[in-house]
Amino acid sequence: MSLHFRPAAAADIPLLRDLAARIWRACYVEMIGLAQIEYMLGWMYSAEKLAAELRSGVLWEIAEIDSAPVGFLALTFHTAELAELNKLYLLPEHHGRGCGQQMLAHAIATSRARGATELRLRVNKANTRAVRAYDRAGFRIVDSLVADIGGGFVMDDYVLARALP
Repeated sequence: MSLHFRPAAAADIPLLRDLAARIWRACYVEMIGLAQIEYMLGWMYSAEKLAAELRSGVLWEIAEIDSAPVGFLALTFHTAELAELNKLYLLPEHHGRGCGQQMLAHAIATSRARGATELRLRVNKANTRAVRAYDRAGFRIVDSLVADIGGGFVMDDYVLARALP
């Protein structure tokens, strides 16, 4: 199953918000709980926040199969050498079909094409499936963070990194 990627634009904000809500509510309730999901969706995926990120140069891309949106990713280029994969989310009905691997390969290729020599990301420590997938793709844990995000919630993440030779 082959994915197509297209850059997201301001007109795609409702789509990004809908995909995020569907994916997070289906995949992460057991990991962080519904209350934290709702808090984080409001914080990270408000229309204003997404519009500001698009304006500031965060590269949001929508993954599609046969023109149907199935997921998204977001990359930030902090320096000429350092890229960060902020988001990589896929609808659960497409898990286990190689789509996530295609999305990650696309993020790596895009980062390389922009001149990055390292790609970093954060992943919830309890997301063992994702941690294993990133490990298979050559990422290594370089740090561990617990960040207070407000509302009585924290993000308990690993920071992973991969060289982009």
